[in-house]
Amino acid sequence: QVQLVESGGGLVQAGGSLRLSCAASGRTFSTYTMGWFRQAPGKEREFVAAITWSSGSTYYADSVKGRFTISRDNAKNTVLLQMNSLKPEDTAVYYCADRHARGIIGTMSPTSYAYWGQGTQVTVSS
Repeated sequence: QVQLVESGGGLVQAGGSLRLSCAASGRTFSTYTMGWFRQAPGKEREFVAAITWSSGSTYYADSVKGRFTISRDNAKNTVLLQMNSLKPEDTAVYYCADRHARGIIGTMSPTSYAYWGQGTQVTVSS
């Protein structure tokens, strides 16, 4: 089992920045990828960014590329999401997720992640 706890959400004006943090505990030695997803009201959960734990390879949704940066701190078992130039359409609940399956295929699919945090609300006002 892996436990994930997100923090750092809040209310920010358009153009502003927020940094989300996800602390992992439990069977983290089996983690292959950690990802961030988001879900806005009435919409499906969508991929935001992911990072491969061992190599540090990163993946981004086109909608956030160039604005968001995912990083990891292996010693602290923490993954960060730095969000800059925020837009009202970035408003959503953001979830951290942990994936043990190996390989690139499935990195952007929520169904390939086995463990999820409780989510943190990000609201961007116009």
